[in-house]
Formats: sequence, structure tokens, C-alpha cells
Amino acid sequence: MSVCRVHRAIISVSDKQGLVEFAQGLVAAGVELYSTGGTRKHLADAGVATIDVAAYTGFPEMMDGRVKTLHPKIHGGILCRRDHKEDMQALEAHGIRSFELVVVNLYPFESTVARADVGWEEAIEQIDIGGPSLVRAAAKNHAFVGVVTSPGQYAEVLAELQQESGTTFDLRKQLAGAAFEHTSQYDRAIADYFAKQEAEVETFPAQVTLQLERQAELRYGENPHQRAALYANQGATPSQLVHAQQLHGKELSYNNWLDLDSAWGIVRSLPGPAATVIKHNNPCGAATAAELSVAARRALEGDPVSAFGSILALNRPVGAATANVLAEPGLFIEAILAPSFAPDALKILTTKPKWKANVRLLELGAAATSAPSFEFRRIDGGYLVQDTDVETDPESEWRVATEKAPDDALLNELRFAWAIVRFVKSNAIVVAKDGMVLGVGAGQMSRVDSVEIALKKAGDRVAGSVLASDAFFPFPDSIEHAAKAGVRAFIQPGGSKNDDASIAACNQHGLAMILTGRRHFRH
Repeated sequence: MSVCRVHRAIISVSDKQGLVEFAQGLVAAGVELYSTGGTRKHLADAGVATIDVAAYTGFPEMMDGRVKTLHPKIHGGILCRRDHKEDMQALEAHGIRSFELVVVNLYPFESTVARADVGWEEAIEQIDIGGPSLVRAAAKNHAFVGVVTSPGQYAEVLAELQQESGTTFDLRKQLAGAAFEHTSQYDRAIADYFAKQEAEVETFPAQVTLQLERQAELRYGENPHQRAALYANQGATPSQLVHAQQLHGKELSYNNWLDLDSAWGIVRSLPGPAATVIKHNNPCGAATAAELSVAARRALEGDPVSAFGSILALNRPVGAATANVLAEPGLFIEAILAPSFAPDALKILTTKPKWKANVRLLELGAAATSAPSFEFRRIDGGYLVQDTDVETDPESEWRVATEKAPDDALLNELRFAWAIVRFVKSNAIVVAKDGMVLGVGAGQMSRVDSVEIALKKAGDRVAGSVLASDAFFPFPDSIEHAAKAGVRAFIQPGGSKNDDASIAACNQHGLAMILTGRRHFRH
């Protein structure tokens, strides 16, 4: 039972990548090929002869291809146990040929329903029936039959046929496990699609299954004694962070991935050219400007001390001018993420700075704008699930609460500060001026402590700045501290029973305050 000779293979695939070469390899190994419909035509056009399944079964394809391989002469040849006398006698009695290899991947249901214009009928026709039946039958009988469900498995199967003149039990068992995973994910995608159709009735489905595929094992987790790995959601697009292409540098760490996610979340939310500097999952610098190189310089100048050993993200392609800013002496950057890097920028970043050998350069692609709909947080024994906080707050809900209203220039400054503060750990305070973060107070148990930290970071630059708070001010003391330092305007959700006291403090100092009506805690 260890090595099984392969006399016949049935091939029916949607993904035809590498199929011709694989089929040619099977023929060279003496395997007789059986096929159906589009797969058979694809192979015939390439000069690879196959036996028509319909000619073998004596039963034609029908119902627009819904019924092709659902026949005892197919499934009997896959499911027969070679060490059971009765099974082998049944094959002979009914003229059934054995199949030792099944090569099947399923209708492209997920890519079909991902299209915005897909209709219900089209989606239903992409639910494969015969394919999963073939896969499950072969996987169940892996003691004698190999099942191939991915073009990525072709080379290993051909290599074993050449070396062993058949397939080994270890390989067949491995392929069977992958096959059951393949059909499981397929069924999950269909179930999720049906659940999505009921979204108007029930936003959160009764059951949620996470389909994850391991991308890499990491050196360690948050700390060296913790193991870690990177997994991708099934269906994650190439433009999402988990699939970013690493162009240069050493392996990314667990903490690098966390910081990259925060960095990309910030610059993705800003409409103009923008850069952000992340340290320990909080922005220590961020800026927007007409030119990306200017935004990068100003982001790094926000808190130069904290920027040492940081993670950077930029929302525009990186050219030579920006690369020269990032490669200036005195800087040390762990990783840089951007939609793309021009060849001259890559040359600068991989040759000029002292840290050139290790800096991780990651490219997301031109279409890198998507954000997840839901986010999951683990608790003991389960998960919390919520909408991702990525929607732009409607300014129609904003209210000027003070006697003094901000002019257009000051309003733009408040917009920028408000866009940044939602990405800072609560209690969150951001001090900004001229489209540049000057100081951040993050993760403090007292909001006034966060204010004092942000003002200290801003230093002498605070005069004429604006201040954003992710939640309401419980007391006017934060307003008094900021006014004394030189802050001109505030933006905050409001909602405290002491809002009137904070508004009165602003009025006393001739300052403007906007209440947004929406909180942005980030725990």
C-alpha cells in the first residue's frame, strides 16, 4: 500500500495554470488521461490526448454541464479498495476502470461573487457539485488514490512518479488533507455568501468561521519566548498588507507587522500625499503636504528622538526625492511601506543609509486602498467582533460650540488632527500644526496626563497649533493647560456633563472648539 502505480487519471479543473505541462508529464509517465468539457478542449488544443469521460461512461454531459462526472463508472473507479476482493470483482463485473489519480480544482465561486455586478443566478451556477464529489471520493480513498487540487502540487507529484514509479502513501495522505481543506474552504465561502445576502436582517451571522492560511513562521512573537506566525485571511486581496511584497531587508518580526498595520491605516485615511512614523503601535510623527518628500521630512521631524528605529508608511509611490529624505544621516528606520518604489529610490535606500542591509522595504501596489469590514479581538474562550473604525466622520454632524469659529485654514488643521487621533491608543491627544503632528499623548489613564505629554513633545512649536482628543474632556483642566501653551483650537467628540465648562474655558481664552459627536477610542 506504500507506493501505488498510476494507470489512469481523471482531470477536470477550473484553474488551468500549468495544466498542459503537468498532463504532458503524466503521459510521459505512462498515465492514461480522462477528461471533460473545457479541460479536455484545453489539453487537446495543446496536443495532449485524453479520453472523453462521456465516451467512457456512455452517458453524455447534460444540463449545461451540471451532470458530467456523477456516474458509478467514475466514482466506482475512484472509491474501490484494491485490497478488497469484492470491490475488485465489482469493477470487473460492471466494466469499471480504476483511477489512481484525480486532478480537480473547483469552480471559481469566490472570485465570481467578489465582483460587484454578480447576480444571484450567476453565483449559484458557480457552486460546483461534481468537483467536490470527485475530490472527497479520492481523498477518502487516499490509501490507493492521489488527489491533486492545486497547480502548486503538480511538481511534487511528477517528481514522485519519476522517482517511485507511482505515488507514496505519505504523499497521498498529505494531498488528501489538502483536498479536504480545499473543499472545506469552498463550502465556507458559499455559506458566507448566503449569510451575506441576509445582512439586512442580521448584521452579524450566527456563526463565523475564520479561514486562515499560513504565510510565514516568524522568528518570535512580541517577546523572544513567544512563538509566532503570519496568517492571511482566505480571499485577502494582493493589495492588502498581509500580501505586501518585500523588496529588501531581513525578515519581518511580529512587532513589525503590528506597526506596519497601524502605519498603513493612518496614511490610507489621508487624501493627500502623507507619511507617518510609528513606534510601539502609536504614531510619533505624521504629516501631509503637496509633495511626498516634504510630508516624509515633516513626519520625521515631529518627534526625531522617538523616530529612531521606527516603522514608516507612505501613501504615494516613493521616488528619489523622498528616498533621499529617508536615507539622511542620523536616521534609523526598521521598515518602510509604500504603494511602490521607483528604481532610483530602491537604489538609494539599499545603498546610501548605514542601515541599508537590514531595512525592510515593502510594496503594496497601486490599488492599495482596501480596509477590512470587521475586526476581531480575542478574549478568553472567544472573540469580540466589531465594525472596523475606518469611516470618515460626516462633517455635517460637527458643531462649532464656541463663540469663536475656526477659519478655513484652522478648520483644515483640525481635520488633519482629527484624522490622526483616531489611530492613537486611548486616552489619545494629538497636537498638530501646518499638516504636521507635533506631539502625541497616548495610552494614559488620565486624559490630562496625555495632554501634558503631547504638549511637552510639541515644545516651543505648540504656539498656534490645534489639539484633537479622541473622547470628551471630563474637566476643563486640559483646556487650561493647552491654552496656556499656545493651542488655538480644539476638536473633540463632546458628550461630557462638563462640556459647558470646557466650552466656557475656550471662550474665556478666545479659542475655537468643534464637537464632532463621534468618539474614537482605540484600546
